[in-house]
Parts: sequence; C-alpha cells; structure tokens
Amino acid sequence: MLHGFGDTPQTLRYLAEDLASHGYDVRVPLLPGHGRTVEAFDRALHTEWIAAARSEFAEMRATYPWVALGGLSMGGALAVIVAAENPDLPALILLAPYLGMPWYMRMAATFAWLWSDRVGPIASTSDRSVHDPVERAKNLSYSAVTGRAMHELASIAKIARRALPHVTAPTLLMQSREDNRVASSVAERAFVALGATEKRLVFTHGAGHILTVDYGRERVFQEVRAWLGGGPGTAPPEPDVTDGVVSVQPLR
Repeated sequence: MLHGFGDTPQTLRYLAEDLASHGYDVRVPLLPGHGRTVEAFDRALHTEWIAAARSEFAEMRATYPWVALGGLSMGGALAVIVAAENPDLPALILLAPYLGMPWYMRMAATFAWLWSDRVGPIASTSDRSVHDPVERAKNLSYSAVTGRAMHELASIAKIARRALPHVTAPTLLMQSREDNRVASSVAERAFVALGATEKRLVFTHGAGHILTVDYGRERVFQEVRAWLGGGPGTAPPEPDVTDGVVSVQPLR
C-alpha cells in the first residue's frame, strides 16, 4: 500500500492493521521526501516516487507468491502506474486516487517555476480532508506544500491517467462523495478509462479525502477485504449496501 502526497504511512495504518488481523502481510513504505522536512519534500521528484513504488513492489514479489497493490491519493496514482506495467497483477486497490487537479491548481503547478522560490511553502491544511477531529489531530502530514512539489504531483497524475487503459488487474476504486481533494467526476472518468474488465467503483459518505482514517473507515476495510478475499481470478462477493453507506456501480 502506498501513501499520499505530503502524507506518511500513518494514513494507512488502520487498514494495514485490519488486513494483518485477517492474515495478510502488509507493507506501507515511506516515499522519498516524505516524513522528514518540507525542504526534503520540495527537493523530491516524481521520478523518485515512481522508482520507489516499483522497487517496493518488486521486493514484495521476490518474497511472496501472491502480491496485491494499492494506494491512497497520490499513492493510488502510483499504484496505477505500477499496475499498468504488471499485467499479471492479481488485484488493485485505488482509494481516492489522485488522477486529476482542479484547473487553478494545474495552472499554479504549470507555472511553479515562476513563483515557488519567491513564495516558499504555503499552508495546505483543510479540516475537510479528515472530518473526524480526533483522527485529524493525529495526521502527520507536512500541512504545507511548495510550487515545485505541486508540479511533481501534477506529473504523477498525468502519467497515471495515461496508464489507466493499460491496467488489466481486477480493480476496486473507492472514494468519498465528500472528498475535498478529488471530484467524484474524476473517479467516474478513471473508472471508465480503466482497462480492467473486472472492476468496481464504490462511493462512500461521511468521510473526507483520507477515507482510511475518517468516519466510516470500517466500510473501506470491509470492501478491501472482500475484493482481496477471492484471490486471483475470482470475482469478489457483492457487498452489503442495505445501510445506504455506499453506492456500487455494476461490476461490468
């Protein structure tokens, strides 16, 4: 599992612990430039993030005969890139994958070379990313971003969008309807663009962008376990949606 932009493995800890309690071995690596200083974050390149994702995946595959791949936010975009390069991947989990920027952020990222050094780090905190105040207080993100880092994030999203048609792994895509970072329409377009014939799009309610720690995270864990539980080549069971927490698109 791969964490998001400016974040740390902390955002995936609950999911990792849940999977571990059901018999899975889980690795959530710290990506280059993350969990250190804003200066280190500013120097990190999108090519380093992709290389780290590839390396971690290759290491897991050298150790285990069956390895699934997943990611949250930018980690989801990285997972798409790696999945497109590995057609035999048995399962892919995309949690609020960062596959599109709002137009004003794209503009800022495009011209970051004009303003990044002059402006320096800018605050990027938002109460809407995690609705639960207890979990929001635990977040270990930088709470700041630079123009150069935004440019690197835009590069990741662009490469991942182009990779979507080449993904053949059975794919679960989950996102909150109240996601403040990625619009629902981005997830819907990504779902259509996915090359996988076995895929599911699930929208939750009540959480912000970081749905793995927010309200309703147990539903996320349940859906992920269901998707992984069948193993390679086995369609997952239909989730229970009687409580109205999620809406599920047809499997095909």
